[in-house]
Amino acid sequence: MSKTYFEILRPGINTTIQDKGRNHSYQIGITVSGAIDKRNYLLANKLVDNELDAAVIEFAYQGPLLLLKDGKISFAITGNILFKVIRKNSVIEDGECYRNYILDEGDQIDIISTKDSVYGYLSVGGGLDVEKTWNSYSTNTKANIGPNNGKKYSLGDKIFIKDSNIETVIEKKIDYNQSTDNIIRIIKGTNFDYFPNEAKDKFLNEKFLVTNLADRMGVRLKGTKIENNISSNIKSEGLIRGVIQVPADGNPIIMLSDHGTIGGYPKIGVVISADLDRVGQLTPGSNINFKEVSLEEAQNIFKAYTDDTNKYLNECN
Repeated sequence: MSKTYFEILRPGINTTIQDKGRNHSYQIGITVSGAIDKRNYLLANKLVDNELDAAVIEFAYQGPLLLLKDGKISFAITGNILFKVIRKNSVIEDGECYRNYILDEGDQIDIISTKDSVYGYLSVGGGLDVEKTWNSYSTNTKANIGPNNGKKYSLGDKIFIKDSNIETVIEKKIDYNQSTDNIIRIIKGTNFDYFPNEAKDKFLNEKFLVTNLADRMGVRLKGTKIENNISSNIKSEGLIRGVIQVPADGNPIIMLSDHGTIGGYPKIGVVISADLDRVGQLTPGSNINFKEVSLEEAQNIFKAYTDDTNKYLNECN
């Protein structure tokens, strides 16, 4: 194991290790997990010349305060984040997202907070010295699977780094503009016809409030009650990231990366893949609207999203 590591002086709200996710485990009740905001995850790794599937540190709201010990590294932070670099000579630099930095032994990274968003990402050049569990670095705190014994980080924990003592780093920067559009596009869910036309109209035409009941499992919304005319509980079926369930209280729940693998609430819709990053970044108190699109439209939108992501990645070469 490398001797270079971060000592955690403040753990932050929900600091874990994530990557692209853990596939092929639904049959044993283990969901995909992985970074909530896939694009920002990829950009973080690109900025420090890592493989795009390398492990990163994901944090929510308030991030960690990290002290570098026994080495020298490059790092980058992506998202809409307020952070500072505290040098060992007490010089404090205002941090800038979407660019890389060099951090010397004894320097600190103070990730103060996210801004009008929930999640941010910290990547380290050369990668983090963590082990895969079932072919993924992702931490699932509900199942205690992944690095740090499947738990979020606490005060005094250490995060070890693979390669250190770099001499030079080519400056990299991405001019990235995060979307603030709160129109979330969906396709029909498998139980769409459980809901009468009046309920469907409300779902697609009225605003919903993002409540405080939001985490890596999902986002609970509040608004006009969405009633169905079949049953509020159905035989449990498989779930996927982005599916929108409607429980008995009529308030939709959008499933995110750590969702359960099965569920028994009717599914009125599924957020299209291209909009999942934005859903994960919705802050409590914000309002959203749903818009139905066809499967063909969803595929075209995802192609545009992928092309846009590749444009940012290529900008960093």
